[in-house]
Amino acid sequence: MKLTVVGCSGSFPSAESACSSYLVEADGFRLLLDMGNGALGDLQRHCGLYDLDAIFLSHLHADHCIDMCAYFVARYYRHEGGRCGTIPVYGPEGTEKRLTTAYEDVPDERSMSEVFDFRTLKSGTFEIGPFQVRTERVSHPVEAYGIRIEHGGRSMAYSGDTGVCPELAQLADGVDLFLCEASFTHGKEDIPDLHLNGREAGEYAHGGRVGRLVLTHIPPWTDPRQNLSDARAVYAGPVDLAHAGAVYEV
Repeated sequence: MKLTVVGCSGSFPSAESACSSYLVEADGFRLLLDMGNGALGDLQRHCGLYDLDAIFLSHLHADHCIDMCAYFVARYYRHEGGRCGTIPVYGPEGTEKRLTTAYEDVPDERSMSEVFDFRTLKSGTFEIGPFQVRTERVSHPVEAYGIRIEHGGRSMAYSGDTGVCPELAQLADGVDLFLCEASFTHGKEDIPDLHLNGREAGEYAHGGRVGRLVLTHIPPWTDPRQNLSDARAVYAGPVDLAHAGAVYEV
């Protein structure tokens, strides 16, 4: 599998990166994990507008899904070649309504579904293209899901946004790469069921015997170097800070 960090800033775009968006590829299939603020522009550095095969939206906060409104425009009003066919979009219950409300001026209330095949996420295992995936609901103020992706004997997990919860440990157990949010600073913010800090991400990686930890969703007001240091204090494996354009072979 090939993982490309399209965007990784938490809460709002930074000067260096769009918000959360990650491209996972294998066997010519392209799965996009989230499409937050600014992600659609940067995505075009890595693949064509119409080359995605499926989209996974971990939850419906704007920094993870709002560029789907711009992507609707690209697919619905395409000038050359006619309107795009539907693409599977896996998201929490109410995803279509959320995006339709955010865009507001759609031709009619079913326009989104003419280019997006909305599929409601639940905890469970299923296939997306060549990938075997497992999703679990994680701990966040809105309905949110983490995902584990397996292909060809290799595995990765993406936390989405979450506080400490046992489901995250299940998703990350033994994966080759763990893409984990680290929004908070250890010893500074302590808000249950919202976000993780660098130390907590490192503890999940250590306990789950993870091959590599990549810290992501760090907001512009959080010092990424501190989160990196905190993760390394409890996890002896390789730890990276996600940055836009980073590529990992899993």
